[in-house]
Amino acid sequence: MRNAQPVTSAAPDRSPAHHHADRCVDRCVDRCVDDLKSALSMHGITLPSLRVDVPSFAGAHGRTAGLVALGNCNTETARKLIAALRAPAGPTVPGSVLLDVVLAAVPEVVPELRRTLRACLGVPCADVQLWVTELVGNVIRHVGAGVPVRVHVSRSGERARVEVSDPDPRAPVLRDAPADGETGRGLALLDAVALRWGVEEGESGKTVWCELAWEEPVQAS
Repeated sequence: MRNAQPVTSAAPDRSPAHHHADRCVDRCVDRCVDDLKSALSMHGITLPSLRVDVPSFAGAHGRTAGLVALGNCNTETARKLIAALRAPAGPTVPGSVLLDVVLAAVPEVVPELRRTLRACLGVPCADVQLWVTELVGNVIRHVGAGVPVRVHVSRSGERARVEVSDPDPRAPVLRDAPADGETGRGLALLDAVALRWGVEEGESGKTVWCELAWEEPVQAS
């Protein structure tokens, strides 16, 4: 009786576009790990095992977003993490980065992004929430669910700047939506609330950015 031979299945061919998206994920996740290490070091915290979770990248269909392995830490480091996370957020100052995150563009992340923005900015931020969620939604609708995007929000003086980057080089186009149409108004609405906005194109995709008026919270009299 012959020994049974193991059955293997060849991974499907991947297009240049898929490989390009994979390289973008690599860069984004590496940058995320570096940023996290830098942020932790500001609190005197070092996690030697903090790294990109390479096994999470495995799979015949490629990767959509990498995982970051935080690894193990001793109780002293754990207490430092607890203290840093429990520390009250300070006031937002001009010239500060408020949010810089890389994530997979999926519908489930949109409401979480809105809550995260409100927590990070510390003030009502309906226009910022609108820009971020609409642009991430556009990536989901026109590029594909699971595509890696980077969301960067900062403040400079009396303006907030929003940047959403994705690996698709095609720039959004502002068009006149029909009066009775149910879609096509998203970009027009964003244009109406922004002080200015534009698109920066690069080898790894594009970044859509906008500047919005910064609104300080109203003090109760």
